[in-house]
Order: sequence, then C-alpha cells, then structure tokens
Amino acid sequence: MAIQRSSGGTEPVSPSPPNVGSTAPRDPAYSAAVTTSALDRTSSSASVRGLVSRDALGALVLVASLPFLFSHERYQPSLGVGAGGTTIDVRLSDVAVVLVAGAAAVAASRVGLGRLGAARWLWISGAALLAWLAFEMFRPVSLDDALFADHLVSFLKLVEYALLVVAVPLLVRRGADLAILLGGLVLWSAVATGVALVQFFGLDIFGAWNAGWRQPSFLGHHDLAALSAIALALAAAGVVARRSEIPARTLFAVALAAGALGLVVAGSVAAVGGLALGAIATWFAARRRFAPTGRRTLALTAIVLAVAGGVTAVRGDALGDFLRFVGVRGKDRPVGVETYSQRTVLAYIGLRIFRDHPLVGVGWQRSSRPDVFEPYVPDARARFPDVVDLAFPAPGREWGVQNLYVQTMADAGVVGLALLLLVGVSGIGLAWLAAARAPTPWAAGAGLLVLCALLTLAGEWASLGIVPGIPLQAATCLLLGLAAAGAGIAAAGSSEPVD
Repeated sequence: MAIQRSSGGTEPVSPSPPNVGSTAPRDPAYSAAVTTSALDRTSSSASVRGLVSRDALGALVLVASLPFLFSHERYQPSLGVGAGGTTIDVRLSDVAVVLVAGAAAVAASRVGLGRLGAARWLWISGAALLAWLAFEMFRPVSLDDALFADHLVSFLKLVEYALLVVAVPLLVRRGADLAILLGGLVLWSAVATGVALVQFFGLDIFGAWNAGWRQPSFLGHHDLAALSAIALALAAAGVVARRSEIPARTLFAVALAAGALGLVVAGSVAAVGGLALGAIATWFAARRRFAPTGRRTLALTAIVLAVAGGVTAVRGDALGDFLRFVGVRGKDRPVGVETYSQRTVLAYIGLRIFRDHPLVGVGWQRSSRPDVFEPYVPDARARFPDVVDLAFPAPGREWGVQNLYVQTMADAGVVGLALLLLVGVSGIGLAWLAAARAPTPWAAGAGLLVLCALLTLAGEWASLGIVPGIPLQAATCLLLGLAAAGAGIAAAGSSEPVD
C-alpha cells in the first residue's frame, strides 16, 4: 500500500540535489536461547543443515521478507485496489508482512503466547499508542478532512508494519533463529551498501545522486542509514563485548564494513547523533559485564568518529549552509532550499501547532494540511527572514514537519508523544537489561546490539516525519521485536548450548 499521497511526506529515492529545491536472578531479558554461535559453525555441512531445520522455518520466512521490507516501494511491482476515494497499492512488501504475520500465527497456535508476557510493558504501551492514533484518525476533524481516505491508508500501513513487533518473538525462539535473522540483515546491508558505493563513484542506477554525494542505494537515504545501523550495531557490540561474545561473530568484519560505509554514504547527520548516543549507552551497559578495556573503548570511539567524519565530508555543503544560517560562517543569502534551515522552519511551525493544540493535537497527519499550517507561516517568515520562499510550506508544497517527535506532538499532542516515547523506552529497557544482566555473555551481546541500533534509529527518526510502511519503520519494529523475543525466552528459562 503506497503512501505517496500521505501528508506525512516520503523520502524519494532521487530527489532534487541539495540547494536546488530538495526537501531534503534472571531478569526479563535475553537468555542463551536468543543468542547463538550457530552461524559461526556453518563451516560444516551438518551445521548448515541444523541451521535451516524445520524448526527454523519461521525465521527463514522472516529472512525471506528482508529484500522486500528493505527496498524502496518504487522498485516493487504493485496492484492497485480501489477503496472509497483512494487507491491502495499492494506491494511485495505488504505480501511479505502478511506472510510473516501468518507464520507467527502458526507458531502461536503450536507453542502459545506465553513468552510474550515478559514484554508486557512494550505491548501495553504499543497498544495504547495505536489506540490513541486511531482516535486521532477517526476524530471529527479528521473525518471531515478531504484527504481522510489517504490518511486512513497511511494509518493502516502503520498498523500493518507494527505486526512485525509481535511476529518476531513468536518466530525467533532459538539461537539458530537469531543467527538466521541477523545473518540475513547483515548480508542484505552489505548488498545495499555495495550498491550505494557504486552510485557514489558515478554509476547511475536506482536514482543515484551525483557522484561524490550521499546516495540512496535501492532504499532511500533514511532507510539505507537504518539498515546500516543494524549491521554496525553488531560490530559495536563485538568491540565492547569481544567478538566471541556476540551472535554471528563470523560476520563481524562484514557488519563493520557494511554498517560504517553504509552510514557514511547515506549521509544522515541525525543517524550519526543517534550512533554516538547508542555507542555511549552500549559502553555503559557493557561496563559491568564485560569491563571494556581502554583499547576497546578507543576502538568504539574511533568507529563513531570515523563515521561522523565521513558523513561530515559527504554532507559538507549542507552543514556549511546551516552554519551560515545560524550566523557562524559568513552572511551570504541562500539561493536555494537548504536542508537544515528548512527543517528548522518546519520544526518551528510544528511546535507552534503543538503550542495551540497541546493535549490532543490536530489529528493524524493533519499538521501538513494548509488550513492547519498556513496561520503560522507569516510568523515563521518573520522569524527566519533569510530562508528562501520555497522552503516554507504552502498549498502544493506540503512539506510536512519532517521530525517524528515534533510531528507526533503536533498531530497527537503530548499524549501521543508520551506514548511514543514509552514504546521506545520499553524496548531500550529490555535491551539494557539483557546487556547488563542476561545469564550468558552471548545473551548480553545480543542485548548490546539491540540497544545500540535502537538508539541510532531514534536519532534517525528526528530527520523524518510520520511516514509509515518504509524500511526505517521495518527496522524499528524488528528491533523492538527482538527485544521482546529476548524477554520472552529469558522468562521461559530455556537455554541452548553455545560452542
């Protein structure tokens, strides 16, 4: 179901280049059964057969869905289905989610839902968030909106992808399952990074930008950053906890290269901020359990600095424009839309909307509607007189807020923001407990991975508004699901030998 008409906006694979109009005790945590060395034993054919046994069918369905969940919708065939005043475009990614949900339902019928109980706060906060957003979707002002049908499709897409959070703990129940899923994510990240690199050096495929600029691969900049963040998080966990203490340790080098290079070529400054926070949290979570040496701490710091330096080089023009915008470098008047000055303007308008509608907001994705944002545009122009006219929203230029947290405040009020943050904190809390207190070092290594990746994605969401059904949401839901899977298996007290 394509969301091209969603007022939340999308990240196009090949938007206009910069400056020419782009918009630019056991705790409920992981246990040994969630972590594995199975992927590391694949040198023997027997290990390969064990990895893809009948019990791993659910995890194999998850891995088979990754190429569709992590590909831009324009590269997937679609089937248009008329529904009311809009068209629902059913794509392969939607089929993949349905198949994953079906496999999870089969697993639930076989083994029950008992292990979901350990992550109850994640389910409670997630259900409350969806219920609140449903209220925002069906409140009178939203029902009367001319784009109600499009907004409804967007909301249903959000719910659809949320099924992945529930599916993962039902399908990832053994060490081999985790090995399969992480191995698939790392290898697909390597493919995406490889495509982005050849784009960077001038090969014009998949809507590549100019050579030497940030590139979208076959996903889009935000989505490439999200997939790369998961791969790099595996490497970061291996650095602080030692490679022998992380799942899929044989993919450490691939994860490090694909993750770091992918983040650099994606050129997301927001993801770098999240990575820095994630690395700090990963180090603190590992401190008591693994006691990272000074050498390992320096290695982790070097990874973050290398990625930050690479992104700074790729985004040098945009960052220079922003420094001029804030008065740090020169006073030349801009001649085109500058990424970060425009996002400052859009965030300002979003905050003004929130200030006037603090409790319940203005309705699902209505902050992008002209009748909502136009009253605030004159004040924004007066506050930011050096920003070009095209950067301001207007009828036909519904740029959206382009910040998940600010748009949630504007659309759903303080209640919506509180519930969104509670979902994130619940997932991060499960990962932290796994990293600090899980009964085996391997389990702690998996917790470190989820912790680092979730915080990196939390930073990335600060550069994009509410756009359901994209790879960034898929990555977020998979990580939340892994956190829930760990909690469930640990609570069940199951274990699995690790070589």
